[in-house]
Amino acid sequence: MKLAYLVNTYPQPSQSFIRREVQALERMDWQIHRFALRSDRARLVDPADIAEDSRTEHIVDKGGWQVMRLALPFAARRPMAALRSLRLAMACGARGAGGLPGTGGRLRHLIYWLEAAHLAARCHQLRLPHIHAHFGTNATTVAMLAAEIGGLSYSFTTHGPEEFDAPRAHSLAEKVARASFAVTISSFGRSQMCRWADVADWGKLHVVHCGIEPWRFPAPTPMPDAPPRLVAIGRLAEQKGFPLLVEAMALAAPHVPDLQLTLIGDGPFRPLIETLIARAGLQRQITLTGWLDEAAVRDHLARSHALILPSFAEGLPLVLMEAFAAARPVVASAIMGVPELVSRETGWLVPAGDAQALAQAIRAFAATPLDRLAAMGTEARRTVLARHDITHEAEKLAALLASGGRP
Repeated sequence: MKLAYLVNTYPQPSQSFIRREVQALERMDWQIHRFALRSDRARLVDPADIAEDSRTEHIVDKGGWQVMRLALPFAARRPMAALRSLRLAMACGARGAGGLPGTGGRLRHLIYWLEAAHLAARCHQLRLPHIHAHFGTNATTVAMLAAEIGGLSYSFTTHGPEEFDAPRAHSLAEKVARASFAVTISSFGRSQMCRWADVADWGKLHVVHCGIEPWRFPAPTPMPDAPPRLVAIGRLAEQKGFPLLVEAMALAAPHVPDLQLTLIGDGPFRPLIETLIARAGLQRQITLTGWLDEAAVRDHLARSHALILPSFAEGLPLVLMEAFAAARPVVASAIMGVPELVSRETGWLVPAGDAQALAQAIRAFAATPLDRLAAMGTEARRTVLARHDITHEAEKLAALLASGGRP
């Protein structure tokens, strides 16, 4: 069974869940050709991501001339399908960036159409009848247009929050209607897709969780007998809420003077976060590491007592699952799919955007005895292994792919 996988930028340090899903399907004898619109290889530090980058065909990296050399002759051989696809691209583009009409949206979608014609031509060359795209944004737009030009089928996975921030601009209803099926990574995500898809298409919407590889978390490290240590992992960007975390740490630190936080990740907010840490005088309490490979992340989890996730918007983050697999409880914002995994037995849920509540949860975590933290971690590990084993989740996706979306 052959399949094309399409992602906008792939691989990325924050998207190892896609690599795990692809490799799980390959262990089931699916032959998968990886496509991405562009590469992010300059930021890759994990050897597994670097190897995955070499296995991925990056369309935009070929250059505009090479894309058109394949796209335009292919479209010319299928004039009616190409015209239908172009009309579809212009209809989607009329909504424009952020849902606003304008020529910028149409121009962008004309580029998507060229990328789609190139992708369709490559799928025909490689005899790939179906495209599965990750994220319901531009990658799925390209997949939808390629399917129209090339007579292919497609499906896609939405993660949130980007798709749900501008559902009309991303033509979510159109994408679901034309797809064989659509996947969401949480029940919350499915509910949001139901808001925008036609009721007649709700049967196409399925939940397939992101997964972890349990064998990478064999025997959890015991809770360290040390001062309370938190770890936070994620891109230093607006939706992750890390400036709020610095504020909460400043509120909690006078009550827990030996509290430590390691912040793993990088991104556009790093200079701001460094400034906020210095302004609050928290240089001894908060350590920034930048991006680390998976082994180093697991090591930091093992040396911590809990993960903290102060996000304003998330789908259902993989770092939460990895912390659970390492038998670590979490302090997390009660948003989107997070409460589907986190309970009172496995962590602390706090209102998003509330620094005082986050600080109170940090203080509650720091006051929890080690044996209670260990018990919470044990329950967290049991929960995630039962619910987010990548092999089981990939089997669900494989069944949908094999049946054309019929469960």
